[in-house]
Amino acid sequence: MGIAIADLSVGQEIGTTTVEVTRQDLVKYAGASGDFNPIHWNSDFAQSVGLPGVIAHGMFTMGAAVQLVTDWIGDPAAVVDYQTRFTKPVIVDDTTALGTPGAVIEVAGKIGAIDLDNSTVRVDLTVLSAGQKVLVKAQAVVRIW
Repeated sequence: MGIAIADLSVGQEIGTTTVEVTRQDLVKYAGASGDFNPIHWNSDFAQSVGLPGVIAHGMFTMGAAVQLVTDWIGDPAAVVDYQTRFTKPVIVDDTTALGTPGAVIEVAGKIGAIDLDNSTVRVDLTVLSAGQKVLVKAQAVVRIW
């Protein structure tokens, strides 16, 4: 029992989610991705190159956003295309001592287009952090089996 393309309509919401991000998450992601650029863990270095502070990896942000789509469709392999443009960095404050996230990413998705000939839908994502759009034109094409 899955999602039927006939039951979908352009503009239909697929859901929302929030992703809490800590500096520890960034360190774990750096280890998994091999991206140890100090802008993702060292405040002094990040500020020395003109950033407001430590920022999340772009691919971390992209992955956090598309998780809404894979949760909705139930099969990560159904995502046949995913692209976006980065507009603002996700600034991750050091809140370790406070036990709170250093940033929150808010994601909302809706059906942007339906292609019946190819059995695909385009899901348009709105991705915000601190009230600012951090990704634009975030779109995932999903095959509906």
